[in-house]
Amino acid sequence: MAGGAQISMLADGRRLHLHHGPIDLVVEGFGERAEIDAAYRQASAVFPAILPRLVEELPCLRRASRPGDRDLFEGPVARRMAAAAVPHSAAHFVTPMAAVAGAVADEVLAAMCAGPALSRAYVNNGGDIAFHLAPGASLTAGLIGDYFAPSVDGACRLSHDMPVRGIATSGWKGRSFSLGIADAVTVLARDAAAADVAATLIANAVNADHPAVRRAPADSIDLDSDLGAREVTVAVGALDPDTVAVALESGMRCAKGMVTAGQVVAAVLVLQQEIRVVGVPPDTLIAAHAA
Repeated sequence: MAGGAQISMLADGRRLHLHHGPIDLVVEGFGERAEIDAAYRQASAVFPAILPRLVEELPCLRRASRPGDRDLFEGPVARRMAAAAVPHSAAHFVTPMAAVAGAVADEVLAAMCAGPALSRAYVNNGGDIAFHLAPGASLTAGLIGDYFAPSVDGACRLSHDMPVRGIATSGWKGRSFSLGIADAVTVLARDAAAADVAATLIANAVNADHPAVRRAPADSIDLDSDLGAREVTVAVGALDPDTVAVALESGMRCAKGMVTAGQVVAAVLVLQQEIRVVGVPPDTLIAAHAA
């Protein structure tokens, strides 16, 4: 577990840093100073128990999701993970681990907002973000199209009235394994856990066979991977335009199905500088150009 939980304010004096093993959160609240301080105390109080409780239930969290799984888990984060994965289990192989980063962000945000009056708040877990918006509040979240060359390629303007409280990004270059070849898939959903699972699955669907794509069994890279022997993408070279178009179209079909089913609000898919957008209202997406 790499030692105990570490809790500290960042140098700017505004943001809280919560770190424990693989979990690394940046937290910020907006409002009266006393309300922010109370929110930070509450986030700090729940945080140390999150990783130990996940470790206790890890074997079951690595199994394929099935209807009713939520009732198998005791920890609040594990239950959030299962609840986010189950709606996709009939159509996809998915485990609750696909929602772990988003579910942790959701849990810490819920603790922050249980009482304190904040106008806005967010919990950023390595790019999977849960956020709170009071009536009349809004925020703008940046979109990054390439993990290896991070820059803000676009932005989403989000308001209290939108049914979006979570953003997550996945792709073969990200922190977790991917079956697909997307550079990045960013999803907007009702919470961060739902966005996390959907981003993973849409990124898996952005896929095509090509000599420039290299894959390897997940368990040959990480013996404990919940993907087992399924082949994950380890490198993607230059692709021809037709291959890029085929891969993005496959991802678009997956994303459109999720939007239609009400599982996500919107998705932005990026592959080798080509961008596709699904479900984003025209006044929400800023400076990202759909191909």
